Amino acid sequence: MEAERIALVALLRLRPQKLSWSALTEKVLDTGSAQIVFDDYFPPQLIDDPRVSAAWAQAEADLQTWQAEGLEFLSVLDPMFPRRLHDIMQTPPFLFAQGHLIPDDQGFSVVGSRKASPEGEGFAREIATYLAGEGLTVVSGMAAGIDTAAHQAALAVGGRTVAFVATGVNRTYPAQNRHLHESIADLGLVLSQFWPDAPPQKHTFLMRNALMSGYGLASIIVEAGETSGARAQARMAVEHGRPVILTESVVARNHWAKTLIQQRGVHLATDMTDIDRLVTQIREEPVRVDSALRELALTHR
Repeated sequence: MEAERIALVALLRLRPQKLSWSALTEKVLDTGSAQIVFDDYFPPQLIDDPRVSAAWAQAEADLQTWQAEGLEFLSVLDPMFPRRLHDIMQTPPFLFAQGHLIPDDQGFSVVGSRKASPEGEGFAREIATYLAGEGLTVVSGMAAGIDTAAHQAALAVGGRTVAFVATGVNRTYPAQNRHLHESIADLGLVLSQFWPDAPPQKHTFLMRNALMSGYGLASIIVEAGETSGARAQARMAVEHGRPVILTESVVARNHWAKTLIQQRGVHLATDMTDIDRLVTQIREEPVRVDSALRELALTHR
């Protein structure tokens, strides 16, 4: 796998024919080998192309550096790469991981507004505590507000939590969550689809939301506005064939939620009784859901 990882990093850095990362990822998945794709674009020659040789050497050095820093680099072909992320259109070419990987992690995304109300944060804590008690992973984005409340509640009761971050794993955003980042890396898992030192950018938050949707069995939107990332995640979850649970306040306050609630697989929760019922229902249908996701992925590939 080491040569495969080197080939993938070099391929992404060189970007032959100016192909996007998603296009290169699709080619790697189609062939089952980053090295085959690399050799197709850069066939071995008697005299090496200095640019290609330099990219390969840099990729090799980068992987050694990342390993020395305690970062785990997962190519899209790695056996430990989260299986459900292969079912979505936004499958990333790699992930950086800090913490404990579980091959078939059973989790629910709990997300919402950064500027959350006390009631919203309280409900997020209740939901996360419940999920942890059921042996389920709490997945969120380490943002302020709802995300932070969900992560903290899961950790407080000894539960597992996974954070998808919108930066490289060597950065923390927001800065005040540095201790939370370290705690999740120690006790759960931090995942990033960006180079380790990448800064936050507007589009990286939406990319992060797409992976949260793909990783979890369902997305629970606790509190959100008309233009929030949680809204985008709810929409992407529907596209991914994942169930969505909207709280009563989200539906009452947002036009998009009133429209989305009419779609198949989108549910309304008014209290913890509803959360319990819906989570139980979703957990009991993994075979049907996985089958539908595979068909959806084949349709869109």
